[in-house]
Amino acid sequence: FFCDRFKDTRENDIWLVDFYAPWCGYCKKLEPVWYDVGAELKSSGSPVRVGKMDATAYSGMASEFGVRGYPTIKLLKGDLAYSYKGPRTKDDIVEFANRVAGPAVRALPSKQMFEHMLKRHDVLFVYVGAESPLKEKYNDAASELIVYTYFFSASEEAVPESVSLPELPAVVVFKDGSHFTYDEYEDGSLSSWVNKERFQGYLHIDGFTLYELGETGICANNIQPTETGDRVHFTFSYFSCISRDFQFGHMDGNDYINGLIMGEVTVPSVIILNTSNEQYFMPSELIESTDQLVQFISSVLNGSAQAYGGDGFIQRFKRVAYDARSTIMSVFRSSPLLGCFLFGLPLGVISLMCYGICTAESDDGLDEKREGLTDEEEEEDDEEEEQQRQAAELEGPGEEEDVGEKDPEEKKID
Repeated sequence: FFCDRFKDTRENDIWLVDFYAPWCGYCKKLEPVWYDVGAELKSSGSPVRVGKMDATAYSGMASEFGVRGYPTIKLLKGDLAYSYKGPRTKDDIVEFANRVAGPAVRALPSKQMFEHMLKRHDVLFVYVGAESPLKEKYNDAASELIVYTYFFSASEEAVPESVSLPELPAVVVFKDGSHFTYDEYEDGSLSSWVNKERFQGYLHIDGFTLYELGETGICANNIQPTETGDRVHFTFSYFSCISRDFQFGHMDGNDYINGLIMGEVTVPSVIILNTSNEQYFMPSELIESTDQLVQFISSVLNGSAQAYGGDGFIQRFKRVAYDARSTIMSVFRSSPLLGCFLFGLPLGVISLMCYGICTAESDDGLDEKREGLTDEEEEEDDEEEEQQRQAAELEGPGEEEDVGEKDPEEKKID
């Protein structure tokens, strides 16, 4: 029913669709969140319509939208399809739907609206100025990256007096209590610059955020301890410049980072991760001051620090082995009986096969041994027969006497 209704209204309506598989555990976990998303958007009067589609039953349509994993969340607006890559929580999904459903670039008509948006958003991109080739590039970047952040435009009159811009038109990012202007000659592609600048200077790092940082061209990041010692902090730098491009954040616990470096990390600790080649760096001693942290980062940037890990063949092989061991251990911890069945049964079959092969080889070996000793056995048999013949000749007279004592009838028969 949904598929037929979706086909009829797809071009005219805005749809937020969850492509799922009935057997997918993550899809089942998303179900209650998805119902809350639908209720929230409907109650708020959003134009976004919410639905879900079994991608295994409608594989053709799923392939049309590029669905390769489950669950996959996409917002479909006309001929465009936007993939959601954020955390699977109600608030994040609803915010994504409302952001993408609207225009890629929103206007800020007054200073009051401008200041209101500065207070509302942690990171804000604004184009300031009249029509220009830069604005066309800005619109293209906004259409591409609207899935991550908001984009606004304003006239020179709408800019607050506290904001000073050297020249117009300009693309400005407001974050961390300051603002930074895009420079085409120093920053390169506008889309790449936006993709890097969309993060706050201080982040809460998790697996998803770290993956996003790795896709933006960020060179390195590190973890540093806090004064209380109960949290872990991240610092990262860009490839091109190190003047202001250090962002700080924290990662709670060490489970994720342990899996990333395939080792055990004490908490608190400092680690620099190079997301371009999966190398990581660790200080030789505990970092307790800012000067030590700066010195450690400098040693990584100038190449004097010891690098670990990487993406070479040996490291990839270690990664496969580590992931396999982690998977097996997680299965046994969550369900020992299931683990015994999944891994014990194949091992039992393999053991029986090996036993059969070894037994067959032993039998063949005995046969070959017997064939190899045939001549010796024949010689021994000949010697034994010769000895028996000689013994029979020595006992010959006695036997003749016995024969001579036969009954007359036996003699007659003979």
